[in-house]
Amino acid sequence: MATESPSGLARQASWLDGYAPRLRVAERGRVIAVGDGIAWIEGLPSAGMDEVLHFEDGSRGLVFHLGAERIGAILLDHGNGRDGLAAGAAAFLGGRTLDIGTGDDHLGRVIDPTGNPLDDGPPIRPSARRALEPPSPQIPQRDFVDRPLVTGCKIVDTMIPIGKGQRQLVIGDAGTGKSALALDTVIAQRGRNVLCVYVLISQKRSTVVATVETLRRHGALAYTCVVVAEASATPGLKYIAPFAGCAIAEGWMWAGRDVLIVYDDLTTHARAYRELSLLLRRPPGREAYPGDIFYLHSRLLERSTRLAAASGGGSMTALPLVETEQGEISAYIPTNLISITDGQIYLDPRLFAAGFLPAIDVTRSVSRIGGKAQHPAIKTEAGRMKLDYLQFQELEIFTRFGSRLEASVEARIRRGRLLRELLKQDRLSPLAPEQHLTWLIACNEGMFDGLDPQQLRSRLAQLLGAIGAHGPSLGSERADWVNAVRTALGEGTREPSA
Repeated sequence: MATESPSGLARQASWLDGYAPRLRVAERGRVIAVGDGIAWIEGLPSAGMDEVLHFEDGSRGLVFHLGAERIGAILLDHGNGRDGLAAGAAAFLGGRTLDIGTGDDHLGRVIDPTGNPLDDGPPIRPSARRALEPPSPQIPQRDFVDRPLVTGCKIVDTMIPIGKGQRQLVIGDAGTGKSALALDTVIAQRGRNVLCVYVLISQKRSTVVATVETLRRHGALAYTCVVVAEASATPGLKYIAPFAGCAIAEGWMWAGRDVLIVYDDLTTHARAYRELSLLLRRPPGREAYPGDIFYLHSRLLERSTRLAAASGGGSMTALPLVETEQGEISAYIPTNLISITDGQIYLDPRLFAAGFLPAIDVTRSVSRIGGKAQHPAIKTEAGRMKLDYLQFQELEIFTRFGSRLEASVEARIRRGRLLRELLKQDRLSPLAPEQHLTWLIACNEGMFDGLDPQQLRSRLAQLLGAIGAHGPSLGSERADWVNAVRTALGEGTREPSA
């Protein structure tokens, strides 16, 4: 009796494998309730937190609550069904967490938090994909913040400097110019090899259009990606918006690039998270926010840093915006963010009403890192000016009583009022570091003394226009700068003051 050779049996088994039935076991859940951007599902015992769900109408969700008998998911889109997702629809596990495309194809584009374009441009072709919430860089992968990020704002760059990799909070009441300051900072990055991500959370469509048009008009959209979750978006999209923008910025940071990301703003983000949490029946805490709201924002902002050279040397600087009510910075969300960030820029509504723009209160603003990244020449000149300005703010209170002041006190008050006029700045007119050093030296050398506000503005414009194009470099000797400033103002050269 003939027997089949071992090699012949192997070939027969391989041939039969092509016709063997291929079985795949998959869990199938069922939607039992839908409403307010939330879906409750039963029948998915293997679901994990933050796992993507797919529904039979084509929409997607994100697992946000795990219960003994059912899970809660936040809806990310509306799907293709005529009537939208409804009870009884099938739900399937996606087998992965949410991610988003990254790469240079996002520059100049306006997208939603899932990566879909919202402008009229072609489809985006990402070079890679990143999870929305990967682990933040470890301590050995980080480096010290020692390079300045130029904002173009006189007050910030001289007295509250920001370094690349820093997390600087912008805080103030509604309508005090927080978004304007952030936009000016993005525009100031033109020509400085810094990529930008601007995240708009729960903003009106008119605000979104105005922001994009401002960036386009000033040539800043070419190096910026705008992530939009407008007011009409689902709470789920508002929740993931800052994480999506951070993931895009991280892709550039790990590629060795310098990135600036603006979160406008985290107050509305916290409200969206509170809405989702209460709908999912999580226990409320202070001001009805869930207890993990602090952890939510800390794990977002902790991802902003400067990487060590061995990790690429990139950086991500974060400017989170937060809104206060009646100047109450001790409210729950503002105090959380103040404790997480590396300093804050406080915009005062009283200064705004008085016409001092940008309405930055120097006494309540601080940068805990940026001074180490500030150019030594600017740091030296600004130190003299800041001391004079803070002394003036304290002495000016006494002038309200109408008492007679000593000559030295009157001189300090006159100089303080001059500084206050110097620190005023129009929107969308950022200054270069050389221009900051120019007006600082002119002020410290007394070249503006005795001028009225109108003369001061004219003389300052003359000076900045002349130095901006033909001034010395930042590393030049102070005597060279003083002579250049005097020449620009039509004065003769002389020895600088000590």
